[in-house]
Amino acid sequence: MDNFSFYTPTRYKFGRGVENMVGEMARNEGWRTVLIIYGGGSAIRSGLLEKVCTSLSQAGVSFVTFGGIKPNPTDGPVREAIGMCRRCNPDGIIAVGGGSVIDTAKAVAAGFYHDGDFWDFFAGKAPVEKALPIGVVLTIPAAGSEGSGNAVITNTETGQKISIRTEFVLRPVFSLLDPELTYTLPAAQTAAGIADMMAHIMERYFTTTEGVEVTDRLAEGLLMAIMDQAKVVMAEPENYDARANIMWSGTLAHNGICGCGRREDWGSHGLEHVLSAEYGVTHGAGLAVVFPAWMTFMASHKPAKVAQLGQRVFGIPADLSPEKGALETATKFRGFFKSLGLPTTLGELGIEGADFGYLTRCFLRDKGNPFKGYMTLGPEEVEAIYRLMV
Repeated sequence: MDNFSFYTPTRYKFGRGVENMVGEMARNEGWRTVLIIYGGGSAIRSGLLEKVCTSLSQAGVSFVTFGGIKPNPTDGPVREAIGMCRRCNPDGIIAVGGGSVIDTAKAVAAGFYHDGDFWDFFAGKAPVEKALPIGVVLTIPAAGSEGSGNAVITNTETGQKISIRTEFVLRPVFSLLDPELTYTLPAAQTAAGIADMMAHIMERYFTTTEGVEVTDRLAEGLLMAIMDQAKVVMAEPENYDARANIMWSGTLAHNGICGCGRREDWGSHGLEHVLSAEYGVTHGAGLAVVFPAWMTFMASHKPAKVAQLGQRVFGIPADLSPEKGALETATKFRGFFKSLGLPTTLGELGIEGADFGYLTRCFLRDKGNPFKGYMTLGPEEVEAIYRLMV
C-alpha cells in the first residue's frame, strides 16, 4: 500500500426532505448571498428550485440564479456564470442538480478568484489554490461530484473534455441528498448513473499497487451492492431504500475512500471523454461501452486483476486461466449493462464509421503519450481498445 492523505470535509445531510435545510446550512456557513446554479426545466417543474429559494429566504440568505446547464457541461456557461458571480459577489455557490451542474459550479468557484481564464486550470497552466465554497442539492446519483474535489468541463473550441482534481479546495462544504428527488428520473438516466458510479470504483480498483486488500474489498462490496440494488430500482423506481442505497453508493464511489493508498487508472474515463466530447453521448452510457472493451483488451495483456474482480463479484471459477477469467468478467459486465438497457457498442450509442485513429490521437493528446495507468497505452493499444467497442 502507498502512503496517502485522505480528507473529506463535506457535511452530508441524507434523507427525506433534506433539501429544505439548504437555507439553514448556508446560514451556518455564514453566507449572506449565494449564486444558485441549476440545470434545465426539471428543477423548476418539480418545484425543487422554489423549495431551495424559499429555504434560503427564510434563513435570511439572498440569492441570484443561473440556470440552463446541460449534460456534458461546456466552457461558455462557466464564463457567463463567473461574470454573474463577480457582479453579485456571493459568499458561496449552491449547485442544484447532478454532476454537470456541480462541475460547472466548481469551475465557477475556482474561476472567481483567478485573474486569467478558468480553462487555465483544466489545461494545466495553473493550480486551483482558492475557490468560493460550494453547497449541493443533489438530484442525480451518478457523478459523485457532491463529495469529490473533481470537475469535468468540455472546451467547445478545442473539443477537449478534461478533468481537474483537487484534494480539498473544490470539495463541497455540504451536500444534501434526498433519495425521493430521484424517483422521477427516466430509466435511461438512472441506468447511466449506475454505470458511471461503477466506473468510478473500477478506475480505482485497477491499480499497479500491491497490498491493497482493504480497498479492493471496499470496491468489490460496493459494486455488488450497486448491482443488487440496481435491479430493484429499475423495476421499482419509487422504492425508497433502493434509491437511497444507489444514491449513497454514488457518493462513496467517488469521494476517494476506494482510492486510498493506491495508484488509480482513469484510462477508461479518458477514452469515454473523447467520445462524449466528439459525439455528445451520455457519459454513463459511453462508459457502459468502454469498460467491457477495456477489460476484453486487458484479458490478452494484463488479465490478473480483471479476473480477480470477476471471481469475487460474479463468482467466476478461480481455476480458469487469468485470460479466460478476464474475458468472462468482461462478458458479465457487458451483460449487466445490457440488462439495464444501456448500450454496449458504439453502434448502439449511435456512432457509426468512427475514425479510430482520430479518437486515439485525441485521447493521447489529453492523457499523455504514452498514457501510464494500469497498463501503459500507446497509439496501437488505444486504437485496439476503441476497435473492441464496435
